[in-house]
Amino acid sequence: MDSGLYAAYTGLLARTQALDTAANNLANAGTSGFRAQRDYFSGVLAGGIDQDPETASQVGQSVNGFGVLGGNRLDLGQGELKATGNPLDLALEGQGFFAIQTSNGIRYTRDGAFSRSPKGVLQTSQGEPVLDANLKPITIPTGNIYVSPDGSISVSTADGSVIVGKVGAFDFSDKSDLSAEGSNRFSANGAKPIAANVSIEQGSVEGANEDAVHGTMQLVLVQRQAEMMQKALSVFNNDFDKTASEDLPRV
Repeated sequence: MDSGLYAAYTGLLARTQALDTAANNLANAGTSGFRAQRDYFSGVLAGGIDQDPETASQVGQSVNGFGVLGGNRLDLGQGELKATGNPLDLALEGQGFFAIQTSNGIRYTRDGAFSRSPKGVLQTSQGEPVLDANLKPITIPTGNIYVSPDGSISVSTADGSVIVGKVGAFDFSDKSDLSAEGSNRFSANGAKPIAANVSIEQGSVEGANEDAVHGTMQLVLVQRQAEMMQKALSVFNNDFDKTASEDLPRV
């Protein structure tokens, strides 16, 4: 069978799967703290080239040179910081995450759009407690709030200024341990966090690290590539039909 068919088929498969990734990235271009997914590729049959030539699959050796989508990896690049003026909005500069307590356990996020609950607990927009360096909730009394670059929270009251807590910032030695949950939450899958080397900017939130212009261009590009692979497969199908109708009756 013509190896071009394998190339067209694997190309169409990869581009079809990549369409989902590109569409999700574009849909979340306006989501605070969103980390885009990037595609990576692998061989059709793992190990087909590296195996002993005497025992390796001949089919694997024939088609393993064509790449298929191996999966997605998180792009942990910095997003744009946007000033909000809200003293409880926090943004991270550098590699790291805030820790939050959710109904499913501790999760990590770059979305720093925080507020103070009626009980004084620092929380996310969904009412989940933001955790300190010891993975404990942070209670903030009323008063003028100042958050230093290292995450220390001080509140000015009638009795003076007092440090009431420190926002935790965490990182992971192996970023592959992280998996996305929703648009801007991440699970560590049991991996232990370490202290992050970041700077916290008060009064700002971090946007997605995927902009709408780049996301739109990527989506259009992937769509066109998928259409090209579809046309290539149509050509091969027509050739097979011709062979079946003209050559096989002669056998």
